[in-house]
Amino acid sequence: MSELYFDYAATTPIDDRVVADMLVHMGQRAFGNPASTSHQHGQHARQAVEQARGQVAALIGAQANQVVWTSGATESNNLALKGVFAKAPAGRRHLVTSCIEHKAVIDSVRQLEQQGVEVTWLRPGADGLIHPEAVADALRDDTLLVSLMLVNNELGTLTDIRRIGERVRERGALFHVDAAQATGKVAIDLSSLAVDLMSISAHKTYGPKGIGALYVGDRARAQVEAQIHGGGHEQGLRSGTLATHQIVGMGSAYALAGAEMVEESARIQALSNRLRDAMLALPGVALNGDPAQRIPHTLNFSIDRFAFSPAVFSGRLALSSTSACNSASNAPSHVLLALGLNPMLANQSVRISFGRFTTNEDVDQAIEVLRQVLA
Repeated sequence: MSELYFDYAATTPIDDRVVADMLVHMGQRAFGNPASTSHQHGQHARQAVEQARGQVAALIGAQANQVVWTSGATESNNLALKGVFAKAPAGRRHLVTSCIEHKAVIDSVRQLEQQGVEVTWLRPGADGLIHPEAVADALRDDTLLVSLMLVNNELGTLTDIRRIGERVRERGALFHVDAAQATGKVAIDLSSLAVDLMSISAHKTYGPKGIGALYVGDRARAQVEAQIHGGGHEQGLRSGTLATHQIVGMGSAYALAGAEMVEESARIQALSNRLRDAMLALPGVALNGDPAQRIPHTLNFSIDRFAFSPAVFSGRLALSSTSACNSASNAPSHVLLALGLNPMLANQSVRISFGRFTTNEDVDQAIEVLRQVLA
C-alpha cells in the first residue's frame, strides 16, 4: 500500500486542471511582464493577471480592485498587521487577537508588541472557539485592529466572523481575518461581512505555492502602508514583478473551488464522519475542538497513552500532530495547550485532514492503519 495522504491542512496538491492553465503562461508562448503594457507580450500577461484577480475576488465576494497579490498568506498577514500599525493614528495602538492563531499572525503581533503596540490575547474555551462576546469585552476606545482566523488550521473550528465583525465595526476598529484554511471550504461573501482585511493563499485550495492575496476593503485602503517597496505595484501596496503563471494558477484554483465547493464539501463531510466515528469508538480517543462549529475537512484527536511519531505511520499514512510551521520544533501545539490540554496529552494528538482527492477506499485503509497502530 502506498502512503495515503491525510495532511491537506498543510498543503494541497495542485489540481491537474490548474497545472494546465499555468503551463500556458510558462515558456516562450507567454512570458511578458504584466507591468510592461507598451507591447502585446506585457498586455497579454496583464490580461491574464486581471482575469485571475476577478476569479479570486468572485470566490470571496469582493471587487477585483480590492485584491492585492502577495507571496502567500504569511506575507498577507504581515502586510495587514504591520501595514495598519505603521499608519496608526495617535492614541490608537491597541490590537486584539487570540493565542490560537497561526504563527504568521502570532509572530507578527509579537513584533508589534516590541514596537509599543498593546495587545490583548484572547483565550478560547475548551471548545476551541473565540466567542463574539469575548471579543466585544476586549474592545477599547483605542483599539485599532482585531485579527482572528476564520478556520483554525489545527482544529478545523469555525470563528463566527459575522457577529464579531459587527461588534468590531460598532467600535470603529478594523477587522482582519486570516482565511487561508477557509477558501473553497466555506462560503465567504465579503460584500455582506464587516471584514476590512482578509488573508488568503493558493496552496491550501489546490493551487501553487508561493502566491496569495490580501483583500483590502474600502475602510482599510487608506490605513495600510506598504511593507515591500520598489516600483509601486499593486496600487502601491506591494511592489515586485508579478508571477503571472502562479497568479493564473491561483485564479484557476479559486474558480474551480467556487464551482465545486458545495458538492465537494458534502462528500468530504461523509468521509470525515466515517473516520471520526471509527476513531471515537477506540478507547482513550477524544475529539479536540467544538464538534459542530467546524469544517469537516480537519479533525484533531487526543489519544491517551499514545506518543505521536511520524515514524509510526511512515509509508502508510501522511498526517501530522500539529501545523506544518510547528512540526519541526517537536514542541506541543500552542493551540492544544490553549484549550487546556496538558503538554503530555497535547503531544499525544494527531491532525487528520481530508481533501479533493481523498477516496472512500483511502478512509477505509486509514481506519485500519489507525486501529492497528493504536492497538
